[in-house]
Amino acid sequence: MGRHTRALRPVQDQEVVAEFNDASDDLAKALYQEFGGSLMAFALRLTGHDRQWAEDVVQETLIKAWRNADKLDRRPEMLRAWLFTVARRIVIDGWRSRSVRPQELEEIESDAIAVSDESDRTLAAMIVYEALQGLSPEQREAIQQTYLRDRTVNEVAATLGVPPGTVKSRIHHAVRALRRALRERG
Repeated sequence: MGRHTRALRPVQDQEVVAEFNDASDDLAKALYQEFGGSLMAFALRLTGHDRQWAEDVVQETLIKAWRNADKLDRRPEMLRAWLFTVARRIVIDGWRSRSVRPQELEEIESDAIAVSDESDRTLAAMIVYEALQGLSPEQREAIQQTYLRDRTVNEVAATLGVPPGTVKSRIHHAVRALRRALRERG
C-alpha cells in the first residue's frame, strides 16, 4: 500500500475520523495509487476497451469515493469491492444511456459511401477452385470432405474405406500443394 496506508486503515476513533475528513484529498490519491491500475483494467474490459470512456469511469468512481469518504469502510478488500461495484454501475448507466439516445453521426457525402463488391470473393473462389483442380482426385476428396464438409479424419476414413493415417497424409500433401499453387497465383 505504500505511503498512504494511514488513509486506508479502518477507522477506530473520532480523532482519526477528523484527520480523515481533513485529508479526503489524500484518500483520492491513495485510492488511485492503490487501485487505479486494476480499476482501469476493469473499466477497459467493461467499456469494450474504449480508453477514454474507461478513464472517465475511473475518474467518476474516485470522485464518488471522495464524496462518500466518511461512509467508506477502510479495509482494502472492502474499498476495492466498493470501487469496482461503483465503476460497474457507472458503465451500466453509460450503456443504458447510449442505448436510449442514438449516437450522433457525421454526415457523409453519398460519393464517399463504399458499396460492397463481391468481385473479390468471387475471384478468390475461382483461384481456389483452379488450385483444387491441380490436386490428385484422392487429395481433392480428402480436402473437400474435411474442410468443406467439416468432417473429422476418422469420418472421412470410414467414408473412403482407407485408414485415418492415409487421410491425414493426403490432407498434408494437398495443403502443401495448395499453398504452392496459391502462392504462384498471387
